[in-house]
Amino acid sequence: MLEKEKIFKALAGTLEMTNFPELGKLYSGKVRDVYIRDDKIFMITTDRVSAFDVILGTIPFKGQILTQVANYWFDKSSGIVKNHIIDRPDPNVTVAKKCETLPVEIVVRGYISGSMWRSYSAGERNMYGMRLADGLKRDQKFEKPIITPTTKAAMGHHDEPVSPADIISSGLVEKRIWDEVSNKSLELFDLGSKLSHSRGLILVDTKYEFGLLDGNIVLIDEIHTPDSSRYWSASEYNERFTAGLDQKMLDKENLRQWLLARGYSGSGKPPMLTEEVRVMLAEKYIELFETMTGQEFNVSAESVSSRIESNLKQHGYII
Repeated sequence: MLEKEKIFKALAGTLEMTNFPELGKLYSGKVRDVYIRDDKIFMITTDRVSAFDVILGTIPFKGQILTQVANYWFDKSSGIVKNHIIDRPDPNVTVAKKCETLPVEIVVRGYISGSMWRSYSAGERNMYGMRLADGLKRDQKFEKPIITPTTKAAMGHHDEPVSPADIISSGLVEKRIWDEVSNKSLELFDLGSKLSHSRGLILVDTKYEFGLLDGNIVLIDEIHTPDSSRYWSASEYNERFTAGLDQKMLDKENLRQWLLARGYSGSGKPPMLTEEVRVMLAEKYIELFETMTGQEFNVSAESVSSRIESNLKQHGYII
């Protein structure tokens, strides 16, 4: 585990934005800077962190961790569905094929937690075209994973829940493609759950994004990262669930809970992230990476932006 002192020192050198016009037209998302050139996209994962669809600041090493975790899972899942990856020139950079992105995100949930629990505890029972039973407890495991899709929102807007029936009837995704990505999502979640559990982790829920490449379904964006997924410590789950305690979380939900405790849930001005919470989140992400992959998390002495520029030049993507 990286020393806390090194994480504190890294607060001043986080990657907030990039500027590589040679890579193509830039589209900045909440976390990634995406450059499009011809049939390629260059995804540079910054250290920006968002919650409730609002960018809040940066977390040391976050971009590197997200990229390396996604690469780990892209490799593990290639037998289930092909992905769009072409090259990995830097720990923060992925080069991928340009695809036609499906306009929905497929969220698979194995437990009732997070935003779904918040809605359920407020009295909602009809969600995503299904009715949930009364009497569920926070963090309770579903009998089998459920799919709770959302529409893909534009920058600054919230993703909206949508039912599979509405996705098909509205023409967002044709039925044949929806059926395929739904089945692939459940297979990916099953793989992620089993491999995570073997490492002492519970994959609580996650989102998947898909695209079409030459008419074929491909997995895009990210997979099973601590931004797109929720992870708990498996060894502590039963005891904490029985006692009604918070689970030990190794993902971005730590930040959401920190914000909620300060009265922020997406409206109004968010509280400024303290150095302590930024370091805490970095530690959680590093712990997840090392627990999940069995690898030590290593960082370069070179600044992130300089290292990215050097690697892009070395691979011939910029001059």
